[in-house]
Amino acid sequence: MTVGFLFCADPLRPRRVDPHFEQQAQPARNVDGRPALIDHDAIVAGRVAEAVARVPIGFGPAWYRGWMLRAEQYRAMEEALRARGCQLLVSARDYRAAHELPGWIDSFRHLTPQTVVLPMAQGTPAPGAERLALAVAGWSDGGFVIKDYVKSRKHEWSDACYAPNLARLPDVVAKFVELQGEDLAGGLVIRRFEDFEHRELRVWWIDGEPVFAGRHPDSPQADIEAPGDLSDVRAAVRRLGCRFVTTDLVRRADGVRRVIEVGDGQVSDWPSGADPALLYAALREATATPG
Repeated sequence: MTVGFLFCADPLRPRRVDPHFEQQAQPARNVDGRPALIDHDAIVAGRVAEAVARVPIGFGPAWYRGWMLRAEQYRAMEEALRARGCQLLVSARDYRAAHELPGWIDSFRHLTPQTVVLPMAQGTPAPGAERLALAVAGWSDGGFVIKDYVKSRKHEWSDACYAPNLARLPDVVAKFVELQGEDLAGGLVIRRFEDFEHRELRVWWIDGEPVFAGRHPDSPQADIEAPGDLSDVRAAVRRLGCRFVTTDLVRRADGVRRVIEVGDGQVSDWPSGADPALLYAALREATATPG
């Protein structure tokens, strides 16, 4: 069975794969895959029919491997592709569940820091001190990490990501909301701070089984440990029920392993130096399995 892979096109050379994904296109072909191109910028701009125009009619089942999309943008892409006879092997529902924290937190709650979610519409003021205090009532005052449904601003750690205590929380939240602006995804997430080691392991899962574990792309030079027993994480991935996901794992200072992030595998970055052939072989094998 031939499998389709939808890559983002190079914005400057729209008939070619975006340079960031170019090294993955040949391994995709080597597993009897058919690459096709998606115009990511056109999807973001709302020109969805234009964005999928280079996908041949009747293309069949396909995995997307490209830049992140908002959940509503992914759904629009799914609908436009369906009209061309192309079925995304990760549904819009499953994309949202893995890509946005509210979708996966319940499946992983016992493996990840204590978390509270405050939905927010874009353009609304940041929640004030009283609402924030109520949201984290009962937590110890040991620090808080702020993000939205998808991303944090960890490079502005002390200003817009980490509040060391409840007194600082409103200022950090306000700064985060200000800096995110129109990029705020879904709403506000407050997580209880835990002291982690700086070695992050990313595990790739297809149909509930791990197919690769390696360095997180943000830390390509960091030493990592072998994944070891993943039975607890596997159980959580299977509870989530999404076909293609990644989990980012770290050790807490006391040695306990924690899941700090879950993502949709289609938009998770592949680590430099790792052979993408094994990922595409696993995706090829999974294509024949009903989702």
